[in-house]
Amino acid sequence: MSKLSEDQVAVNLSLLPLWKHEGGSLVKTFVKETFMEAIDFVVAIAKLAEAANHQPDLLIQFNKVTITSSTHDSHGVTGKDFLLAQQIESIG
Repeated sequence: MSKLSEDQVAVNLSLLPLWKHEGGSLVKTFVKETFMEAIDFVVAIAKLAEAANHQPDLLIQFNKVTITSSTHDSHGVTGKDFLLAQQIESIG
């Protein structure tokens, strides 16, 4: 899949609340009530990511989960990243 232009990224970001384009990746931090809710969220993300064969970086800090997604072989953000972000948003 080919890397999206800055304009394409901006248009797609307008559909995803609080997601940012940082350092060539899509990034968002979700805050859960407890550590265990954060872990359950990460497990749900992992299942989506495996099904899509597109694994984001996940950072867990107590009740916060930061997702960083890019398409490594395209060296930036592609439609795969936005599709995964939309799926994550639907369970977030």
